[in-house]
Amino acid sequence: MKKLMIAAVIGALSTTMLTVATDAAAQPATTTKPAAKAVPKKPQPRRLIKRKANPAKEAKVDPVPEGAEKWSCNEGLSFALKGDMKRDQIVTVHWANKNYNLPRQSTTTGADRFHDAASGMDLVVIPTKAMLFSDKDSSRLADECKTAAMAQGAPAPTQSNAINKAE
Repeated sequence: MKKLMIAAVIGALSTTMLTVATDAAAQPATTTKPAAKAVPKKPQPRRLIKRKANPAKEAKVDPVPEGAEKWSCNEGLSFALKGDMKRDQIVTVHWANKNYNLPRQSTTTGADRFHDAASGMDLVVIPTKAMLFSDKDSSRLADECKTAAMAQGAPAPTQSNAINKAE
């Protein structure tokens, strides 16, 4: 996009220079003084401005919520989840040094889905695993995520599993 804008500006300047040059060549010279030679300016050295680090801006790391459970995923990824998926309407997911409050979404498949449209974070939990998605770039951030208990063979702590046990 930047290259296109630069090309458009250069094209506009070129056509302007052509019309100005032809108009100037068509006018008769009225001055009797010879034109003074322009002295080229020496290029000024560029100064590099070193900016100081802003620790308040760079240190925006949300702490992992107290009592959050770690979910280990494929490719060495992990996130922390705070909340009871069996009953809570909002859970907190700690991903990439940020906390996301994800409200529960109703589903017809039996999967637990927590989605926040503002941040684009989407957590889907089925009995065998959890998946973390991002709506911003339509990507799967983490896959095959399991708690320590799920790694031992227990099902995910989902609302549908709690209902099945109660029956």
